[in-house]
Amino acid sequence: MRVVFAGTPEFARVALERLHAAGFTIPLVLTQPDRPAGRGMKLQASPVKQFAQAHGMAVAQPQSLRLDGKYPEDAAIARVALEAAQPDVIVVAAYGLILPPWVLDLPRLGCLNIHASLLPRWRGAAPIHRAIEAGDDETGVTIMQMDAGLDTGDMLLVERLPIGSNDTTGTLHDKLAMLGGRLIVEALEIAACGGLKRTPQPAEGVTYAHKIEKAEAQLDWKQPAETIARRIRAFHPHPGAATLWQGEALKLWQARVDGAMHGSGQAPGTVLTAQADGIRVQCGQGVLCLTELQRAGGKRLSAADFLRGHALPVGTVFGA
Repeated sequence: MRVVFAGTPEFARVALERLHAAGFTIPLVLTQPDRPAGRGMKLQASPVKQFAQAHGMAVAQPQSLRLDGKYPEDAAIARVALEAAQPDVIVVAAYGLILPPWVLDLPRLGCLNIHASLLPRWRGAAPIHRAIEAGDDETGVTIMQMDAGLDTGDMLLVERLPIGSNDTTGTLHDKLAMLGGRLIVEALEIAACGGLKRTPQPAEGVTYAHKIEKAEAQLDWKQPAETIARRIRAFHPHPGAATLWQGEALKLWQARVDGAMHGSGQAPGTVLTAQADGIRVQCGQGVLCLTELQRAGGKRLSAADFLRGHALPVGTVFGA
């Protein structure tokens, strides 16, 4: 089976690695153009491109696939490359570009998407973040037959995965990436035998995982402690939850709800205690214990190490 792969970040690289290891012929890989990254803002190839080039795969990086869009020359070149690849199927994982109808219709088996949620819940760009933020007990991977809609296609394979109480977007991402890589190999092996069955997504339970905006990183201490704790886990490692302290952003990486403290009547954001085991902060409802913090330009520190280097008097108000 000839598989064209379209993907960009680490989540997609894992799937490409599994397809390669399974022995599928991969005549072409599509990925996003190189982007500036790091302190020097040098152009950096995506994880998918790095893997593809290391294994001798042809790579195309169009800025668009729309022949009538802003970059028609890119799309036309990509079309020539795709047609020459003669794919039986196109596998898509976090690619970042919309596939127009001419791409969807090109392979005989169509385009299969690896989506990191239990569709139809959390269609869209940030399903892992939003599942943790919402307090979902489980998530999973859906292998989906792509159509012209936003993650609306028929489901082919689904596998569930529990969300642990300490899972962050980072830890859950890695679990789902491995699961997605295994499921897409299974899906293609079943498809090769003609046994892949399509199930329409239910009309009920549709939610959208909107893209994470940088402004969302700023915490609102008027929210309940449980809500804030979930947001800290959801925004770890990117964009990182933050609050204002001494006029600068203070990143908060780990926290837990302190069930032993029920509040003090202090304003939300007020530091109630600052001890080695954590910094307790009044929330709109309940108390949050911060256990890992990072000042701008500094290192991530445990609460104990942070307090050794920074005075944080009781009564300090975060976010002010």
